[in-house]
Amino acid sequence: MTHLAVTAAGSLIQSIDWAAVAPLLVTAATALGVLVGDLFLPEPRKRLLGWISVGGLLLALIFLVPLRDGDRATFCVRAAGAPGDAPACSYVADHFALVIQLLVLAGALLAALLSIHTVEADRLPSGEFWFLLLSSVTGAALLPAARDLATLVVALETVSLPAFALVGLRRDGRGGEAALKFFLSSVTATAVMLLGVSFVYAATGSMHLTRIAAALPHVPAQLKTLALVGVVLTLVGFAFKTAAVPFHFWVPDTYAGAPVPVAAYLSVVSKVAGLSGLALVSVVGFHSYGRTWGLALAILAALTMTLGNVGALRQRTDAPHSAVRLLAWSSIAQAGYLLVPIAAAGYGTAAPGRDPLGATVAYALIYGVVNLGAFAVVALIVGRIDDYRGLFASRPATALVMAFFLLCLAGLPPGVIGLFGKVVVFRAAIDSGLGWLAVVMAVNVVIALYYYLGWTAKIFQATPVPAAPAVPVHTTPDSAVPVAASAAVRRLPLPIALCLGLATVVGVVLSVAPQLVLQVTSGSLFR
Repeated sequence: MTHLAVTAAGSLIQSIDWAAVAPLLVTAATALGVLVGDLFLPEPRKRLLGWISVGGLLLALIFLVPLRDGDRATFCVRAAGAPGDAPACSYVADHFALVIQLLVLAGALLAALLSIHTVEADRLPSGEFWFLLLSSVTGAALLPAARDLATLVVALETVSLPAFALVGLRRDGRGGEAALKFFLSSVTATAVMLLGVSFVYAATGSMHLTRIAAALPHVPAQLKTLALVGVVLTLVGFAFKTAAVPFHFWVPDTYAGAPVPVAAYLSVVSKVAGLSGLALVSVVGFHSYGRTWGLALAILAALTMTLGNVGALRQRTDAPHSAVRLLAWSSIAQAGYLLVPIAAAGYGTAAPGRDPLGATVAYALIYGVVNLGAFAVVALIVGRIDDYRGLFASRPATALVMAFFLLCLAGLPPGVIGLFGKVVVFRAAIDSGLGWLAVVMAVNVVIALYYYLGWTAKIFQATPVPAAPAVPVHTTPDSAVPVAASAAVRRLPLPIALCLGLATVVGVVLSVAPQLVLQVTSGSLFR
């Protein structure tokens, strides 16, 4: 049974489906709780704030379970005098929203586990860090359920604004520079997007995506150019949030300057949230312009995956922070793969029973798990890719896990789930008649093998034990510690071990039974 909370236009009283918005409320309440708790907890006990944040995210995940039928909506209005019209809702908990919220909250949970160790080791302000992280997560969870342009913009900025501050929390100077680049480029994209939203509203007279979709084909001739420009500018704003080329230039410096868990969060949670917004406005709101934005997104996807892989190839393995920077360029390339099914959805020629958007959701689930796992190892061994030489000799379990994640990203066995994800995206492109894009993707997959396999090979290379005295594994983000010197002197921190364990278990289970991903994303994703 569909659950709706509807009010007539102009009414000031509206019932709210609290169960539908419960995951967001839990996350927001936890954010406020840790901020207030920071005022009263003594310094030695502020580590508890991290575990409280993890508990809040886990509780938010539990509150998704009652919504699994995907039939709830709230903040709905029906036009006055037209009781037979379908209501337009601002918040819809359909299957698309629930799967993305699952990924967002689970990804944030893994990033929070990584952050517990980093906040303590780097002496970051606990209350501020956890409040900002949870606030951003709240926006990321709201975004896939938003069904009007105003809510989408507010949710997107709720994701971004705390993220600026998270990047700048580093006290070594690089964090401030990275945050400034992130902030200036994001503000520019937001201004462009708001201009586009205003044009779309002027042309259609509505902010709700369903009503925009119904109005766009019937826009008066004198407003058609305005509507088209509005569609393009709105999509440009969301393309920036996904780090699509040419809006990718902020990513490498921002990831390298941010704390490693924040970079992990941006690479998965923030990116997936931006992709969900792009999918909503294009597939739901701007469906009648599908051929136009479908071709534009296909070109963006080809450019993004190509430039991302070329940038990764140019990374020197002995350069400072090369591990994070390579993952940053890799995340840009992965964004290109994620854009392929959204572009395919614009053509509307997929085979019966195959939703191209489901391929994006499936690939996002796969990418999120393995990329966060790779960042977990990088959070343990901060520095250059060359510092991973000999990891297998000193930490065999960590080495095998890292190799598994890299092979998943490359799409090679035993990382079967990575190969499965790429096949799903290939099929979406071919079913929609985008054979040329499938060829570009195939070439890029081969190019990516070079740097993924190169990093994997270093893990298993032998290296002499350095004569320098052993030092802790994690001191500061700028102190690259040779693996052979550091690995034996400190046990794996519990939060990182939990993150690695969860990511590995999920990755292995999905590699054994990849059909689980298709079961989650099969069927109609929208109400």
